Amino acid sequence: MKLFKCTNCNQPVYFENTFCNNCNAPLGFVAEKLQPVALTVENNGLLSFTHKRKKMVFRYCNNHQHNVCNWLVPADSLTGFCTACELNRTIPDITQPQLQERWRTIEVAKHRLVYQLLSMKLPVYNKLVNDATGLVFDFKADESTNDNERVMTGHDNGVITLNIAEADDIEREMARKQMDEIYRTVLGHFRHEIGHYYWDRLIANTSHLQTFRTLFGDDTLDYGEALQQHYNEGAPANWNEHYISAYATMHPWEDWAETWAHYMHIIDTLETAYSFGMSVHPLVAESRKLHTEIKKDPYSIEDFDTIIQTWLPLTFAMNSLNRSMGLKDIYPFVITQSVKEKMRFIHRVVRENAAVQNSVVREA
Repeated sequence: MKLFKCTNCNQPVYFENTFCNNCNAPLGFVAEKLQPVALTVENNGLLSFTHKRKKMVFRYCNNHQHNVCNWLVPADSLTGFCTACELNRTIPDITQPQLQERWRTIEVAKHRLVYQLLSMKLPVYNKLVNDATGLVFDFKADESTNDNERVMTGHDNGVITLNIAEADDIEREMARKQMDEIYRTVLGHFRHEIGHYYWDRLIANTSHLQTFRTLFGDDTLDYGEALQQHYNEGAPANWNEHYISAYATMHPWEDWAETWAHYMHIIDTLETAYSFGMSVHPLVAESRKLHTEIKKDPYSIEDFDTIIQTWLPLTFAMNSLNRSMGLKDIYPFVITQSVKEKMRFIHRVVRENAAVQNSVVREA
């Protein structure tokens, strides 16, 4: 994510900040502008922001009172929730401090997810707008089930369920080891599950479906049988030649979701690097392929080769920095030619959708 600045004093501020550490101005995030703004508290308790002599009046999202959201809602809005929080259908029992803290961890990741979806110009609306194509989140604890079964994280027809145990570092690490995964984060879960959602929106029943099947495989394969086979036999020995992860081998839908998540990882991290003006120029001789200048916002880049050629040197540098701290590689994955072509397809689908959205906005 990009580095933001306080619109009052120009000091750097983080995405989650509720006030500026330099000038103490209250901050709120405006989804339509994709940026936080410094606010003036009005006599009636509302919040205002003036830009180019135009005064806009807001109030904080209802979840601001729980310290889980700093997004703003227009003062005349009929809903009390922001673009991100209105997607919630189920939240944990916040009367329990431990569960409220887990919810906050989840919301930090979810708000970052929604920011990126909006930056990608993807459709983001809940099922109250359109039950058939909308999106909602259910954040549940195992204790919330009547039959004492574990809450399974997953996606089903626009409903993304997340077991809030994923917000606990220890429990998540135990699950990562049990599942033999090399990467597992709350934000990673969101990006994977939202990939399933956008497969329904952008691929199913569209002109992209045949290309999807050429790259990822036959989506009509029985998912239940594929899942059982994966857990019984594991991934093929040579899986890393054609897939971004072992789990991606399970079914074409999972291959899409895993690859989609990594595409989001790449774009978000490159936006951060671009925002900080980063470049990579190793001093080692014969290392020209590891040189890169991150000079463009990745959301504006049409050519996927430009993105991937920038990404690989950056991951080499990031992994080297982590090793200097005695930590594991921050990006322990290999992008083969097969995976690269799948990501190129995702990039094309996203860019085409963005072009359609831009056209609609211009016509309006």
